[in-house]
Amino acid sequence: MTVIVRDLRPDVRADAEGFSRVRRHALPFILSTPESVLHHLTHSHPDARFGQLIAEEDGEVIGTAQVGVAHDSPEPGQGFANIYTRPDRTRRGAGSLLLRTAEDRLAALDVRKVFAWVLDEPHNRAFAERHGYKSSRSACFLRLDLANRPLPPRQDPPPGVELRTAADFADDPRPMFGLDAEATSDEPSDIEAEFHDYEAWLEETWQHPLLDLGLTSVAVVDGRPAAFSVAHTDGTCYGTAMTGTARAYRGRGLAKLAKNDSLHRARAAGYTEAFTGNDTGNEPMIAINKWFGYEVCATEVRYVRELG
Repeated sequence: MTVIVRDLRPDVRADAEGFSRVRRHALPFILSTPESVLHHLTHSHPDARFGQLIAEEDGEVIGTAQVGVAHDSPEPGQGFANIYTRPDRTRRGAGSLLLRTAEDRLAALDVRKVFAWVLDEPHNRAFAERHGYKSSRSACFLRLDLANRPLPPRQDPPPGVELRTAADFADDPRPMFGLDAEATSDEPSDIEAEFHDYEAWLEETWQHPLLDLGLTSVAVVDGRPAAFSVAHTDGTCYGTAMTGTARAYRGRGLAKLAKNDSLHRARAAGYTEAFTGNDTGNEPMIAINKWFGYEVCATEVRYVRELG
């Protein structure tokens, strides 16, 4: 049996289906559909030089890689390569071949520092360290049983605050862009991120096929989005893609207010489980998720390697 690595073909439906299937096997707590796979490939910012690789064995997709440049970081020369293999198709050389291909591609783009998320399991960490990667920060995935775990009761917004949904900003999403840009820039990360391209954000984020505008709750103060909890859905599962607050409104419980509203909306819509993720250094968000009853279901570690 021979394993080959090649680029995902956006015009071949089976490629996107295979890519999404591997991701769901390896990361069942992250929503993935063929449509979201193709969206990432065809709508990522051109400067990211984003690519998706698949490892194929006898016509079956058994591994995937997401590769790109951290174009929105003020520090040049940084990139990422996230490699995942089906848990029941390991030890075939797919991971090593994917990683080598990804590193060669990034090196050709003048990337000198490569970051990779690795599941916090002995064989995954050993794989990364065997290829010269060193561990950095960590993050966790969390799950909430929406069907059986009671949610905190809905609360009336404080004076001057209004709860709305992202659907209310469909005609003019620019205020949502401003909030997203500010909240994202303050997220804990090895790579600083700053984005200013509204048109690229519209195409990549606002038009994402998993984004659920009706379940994305927004706390509005004086007509301005002050905090939000972004919902992604795939028809079966609900996931929080981002929860954040503008700097001027932090410390007032608005993120918790928005997330609670979104979770209640999700349960009313029939979703029975909710997923989210946390950097382990983000203590305020960890406290909020514990308050809701989320439980850790997996942990991952950020690894980094200097090329060349």
